Amino acid sequence: MPPSGAVEPVDEHFLSAVDGLRTRDDAPEPDADLVARLEALFLAQAESRHLDLAARQLQQRGIGFYTIASAGHESNAALGLLSRATDPALLHYRSGGFYAARAHVAGGVDPVRETLRSLTCSAADPISGGRHKVFGHAGLHVVPQTSTIASHLPRAVGLGFALGLARQLGRETPWPEDAVVIATFGDASLNHSTAAGAFNAAAYLTHVRRDCPVLLVCEDNRIGISTRTPAGWPATVLQHLPGLPYVHAAGHEPVQLLETTAAALDAVRTRRAPAVLHLSTVRFMGHAGSDVEMAYRSQAAIQADLALDPLLGTARALVEGGHWSAEDARARYEQVRQCVHDEALDVGGEPRLTSREEVMAPLELPRPLTRPTPQPPDPSPLTLAQAINRTLAEALEEHADVLVFGEDVAVKGGIYGVTRGLRRRFGAARVFDTLLDEQTVVGTALGTALAGFVPVPEIQYLAYLHNAEDQLRGEAATLRFFSDGQYSNGMVVRVPGLAYQKGFGGHFHNDNALAVLRDVPGIAVAVASHPHSAPGLLRGCLDLARAGRVCVYVEPIARYHTRDLFDGDQGWLAPFDSSTRATTSDLVGYGTGRDLVIVTFGNGVFMSLRVARALRAEGFGCTVLDLAWVAPLPVGALLDEVAHAAAILVVDETRRSGGVSEAVVTALVDAGVEAPVARVASADSFVPLGPAADTVLLQEDEILAAALALLRP
Repeated sequence: MPPSGAVEPVDEHFLSAVDGLRTRDDAPEPDADLVARLEALFLAQAESRHLDLAARQLQQRGIGFYTIASAGHESNAALGLLSRATDPALLHYRSGGFYAARAHVAGGVDPVRETLRSLTCSAADPISGGRHKVFGHAGLHVVPQTSTIASHLPRAVGLGFALGLARQLGRETPWPEDAVVIATFGDASLNHSTAAGAFNAAAYLTHVRRDCPVLLVCEDNRIGISTRTPAGWPATVLQHLPGLPYVHAAGHEPVQLLETTAAALDAVRTRRAPAVLHLSTVRFMGHAGSDVEMAYRSQAAIQADLALDPLLGTARALVEGGHWSAEDARARYEQVRQCVHDEALDVGGEPRLTSREEVMAPLELPRPLTRPTPQPPDPSPLTLAQAINRTLAEALEEHADVLVFGEDVAVKGGIYGVTRGLRRRFGAARVFDTLLDEQTVVGTALGTALAGFVPVPEIQYLAYLHNAEDQLRGEAATLRFFSDGQYSNGMVVRVPGLAYQKGFGGHFHNDNALAVLRDVPGIAVAVASHPHSAPGLLRGCLDLARAGRVCVYVEPIARYHTRDLFDGDQGWLAPFDSSTRATTSDLVGYGTGRDLVIVTFGNGVFMSLRVARALRAEGFGCTVLDLAWVAPLPVGALLDEVAHAAAILVVDETRRSGGVSEAVVTALVDAGVEAPVARVASADSFVPLGPAADTVLLQEDEILAAALALLRP
């Protein structure tokens, strides 16, 4: 890798243009503070530029693995320079300038070395540990984002809300009370529905006079990969967000950039309300190293952008203002090149992750906590809904950091009364209603979790979880992985769902699909069934959340208010036991018969227990196992329970394709279980309205028929 000499057109243009700079005859008297800021800005911008150039060379040598550049976006260094090192930042992936400037403001971090470690997947990378190229550093309060779109914006707004909520409740967070959240994104991402939802949530919080100190920064380079952004479109959108003040800065005009950025940060910090900074940038070196920009842009357009180079703009301000000579600017630029070159040679040989265990370490669930001493249960029998309500009340009572929120959980107490009375008992600051937007609900959880709360958000129906799927997959689940466990956002997402509601339903209220949750690494998915086991299962999820893990707790709506397993027997009621606490290695067993073991969960437990009685009447011994956890499956406990089974039936209320039973049967086969195994599941269909639902949902008679087929081959 050459230590000097231009290697890209933008590099050549900078050197040529700098040589032609001269001090203006009418240059004003130097302002020492401004000169110091311009010099700091130039250093951060030059470091970012040379890191981008080095990234291409490292890739050519086979030791670099990321080439999306910050070149042309280095004006974001003004944000890193003028914000406080304790302001949390969630950054666009072209934020090299910000990262370098923040490191110099904070001190103690070498942005060149740490960025090179990230580019080369060094295990010494201080944020991801070699798992991905991200801008992040716990010591710099830069929260890592892998988003190439705007999926981090709901978290940013949620974090701004959390800072205000923490101050209202008198709780400390990892940041000062007057901190400002900084979130940067691109002009193409402006059009993403996630961005629209975040803007709406920020505007809503302003409208209802809730603190949300977030500076939303659109870095507008006028193109998304190869698709041009229509002229004036970002400004049109950003200028018309209700309640969000808008300011614009040109990235290649550093004096105005610094003034505008400082004013925007000060306004958000003082008002404790969101604002928008529209930053005009350009994009050099294409979208990434593999991008052939000439395929979709003219040479004239590419050349025209060179005049808007933010690094050149800073050099021009320093030279024309009489603070530097052209030779000074070139010398400092080449000095940074040499520094990056030397560091790259050193970092390129550092060890990388080499084993599956090393890569997956941040995804591992914590070991089970010490189980509490059993306490006598409250003898009053409760329904499933009542048991969940009481467990939530217990958590709110015992832990001041627990929050319960969702679309109807507060004033109404939930669509099915599951959260009834919690707002009245614990106050509107801890039990509150949200906007009707699932992305915002999960984004609020992401932000409050970062601030040290334990959020328990509700997605009102399982089918609507898909609207927020990427907030769980791309944001919640990845944070521990891409921060090597340094950041986490533990939460318990409650989801009333599954099917078998009578007299109500249809697809959106009777959805029975869990596949979207089960393939997300690091998420624990629990399904409640009976009021005697549901509290311990929820406590287990809360334990995991407190340890920084993401949990989804699915509640079968059809069983919320069930009282009887058989007519009049009150078999679906249970006393409340405040000492039970499930772990992901637990399952729940009913019965001891070994002629047939039925493996199931959720509504399947109800149906299978009814089938088990019919089988016993036929003379067969039957055990029903409630998996409770459908991700990760409690495989060890399952294998122990089926070890002496004569036959195994997997009962799956989800769809046959992609359903839970596929994983259960696979686990049994992988373990070499010799007993015959069969499964029954619902059809691969959406659930229709009315009685027709029974035609596609798994029914008791199908379970009984499959059981008898195994028992009477």
